[in-house]
Amino acid sequence: MEERLVHEDEKSLYIVCLILSIFTYIGLIISIIGIVYILIGFLITLFLHGISIGHIRNNGVKLSERQFPNIYSNAKKVAFEMGIEKLPDIFIVQSGGMLNAFATTFLGRNFIVLYSDIVEIVKDGHEEELNFIIAHELAHIKRKHVIKQFLILPALWIPFLGNAYSRACEYTCDRIAAVYVNSPNDATNALAILAVGNRLFVNMDIVEYIQNARAESGFFIWLSLVLSTHPPLPKRIEEIQYFNNVVETFKVSKASM
Repeated sequence: MEERLVHEDEKSLYIVCLILSIFTYIGLIISIIGIVYILIGFLITLFLHGISIGHIRNNGVKLSERQFPNIYSNAKKVAFEMGIEKLPDIFIVQSGGMLNAFATTFLGRNFIVLYSDIVEIVKDGHEEELNFIIAHELAHIKRKHVIKQFLILPALWIPFLGNAYSRACEYTCDRIAAVYVNSPNDATNALAILAVGNRLFVNMDIVEYIQNARAESGFFIWLSLVLSTHPPLPKRIEEIQYFNNVVETFKVSKASM
């Protein structure tokens, strides 16, 4: 059933990226120097990623049954419903005002990092909105997006292609998260919070926001979109609202299983 939630472009773009990457790897392997480049690139990427993960583990606050237990419990519940056997390590890190979160993996171990300012929305009663953010990152892990990006690394350097695949993955994770928090409305609110913050979003006109975004056009608007790894927030909100009927159908099917 979950395949219904995968964005239409994710699978096709992944196949294109994978084929191009395989040809690139074959071309590099044919030459001895190419093998050296692959090994050096892999080791450098692994080393830098390891340092980043080490910084998070050294300084972040890890969720547990004693550390922010309500958030931990909600995350554990959503992960279980998604069929994720082991809850990823979830860390809160100081963000300097940024509202964001991300999922990653290192040596087979999954991590979710929540920026502190996005976690603080629960203090204003927006617990379900935070659940959507966490569910979105869990969906990345469920879909193995981080591992897939490592596999198609050469294709990600092709202008526009890798970013298009990344944007399709984001749409997929929004859809999955909206289902598992049982509320497209909470999903819309969460994305609105990312746009203007947890205080201003309650006075935000979502319809006007989407219409204004549609009215914006021009070369640099287009260029900004195709170079971005994430879809614009108005488009993500519009996609969630458009997808609402499919979400409701999925819930009925899921309940009857």
